Amino acid sequence: MALSGLLAKIVDWLRTGYPQGVPDTDYVPLLALLARRLSHAEIQQVAEELRVQGTLPADKADAGVVITRLTDGMPLESDLARVRDHLMAAGWPVDDNWLD
Repeated sequence: MALSGLLAKIVDWLRTGYPQGVPDTDYVPLLALLARRLSHAEIQQVAEELRVQGTLPADKADAGVVITRLTDGMPLESDLARVRDHLMAAGWPVDDNWLD
């Protein structure tokens, strides 16, 4: 199975940095560096949950709560922006304070 371009770059980076394999003590710090990014389907899921909750106009804090519940981690600014853009593209209102 072929790796995506990003995944291939990550694997190459790991192989270069750890030619003998990743020591057990380095797994957690490495995973922390590889921040999770929401997939397109997850962005849609967050937007849908905001819509179902009636959280419109949606705001950044509400989206962050949904993302945190979905991922068990703090939302990335880039993911919050993607949720905002998805909502706006669908014609759903967003809070004025959320706009860049």
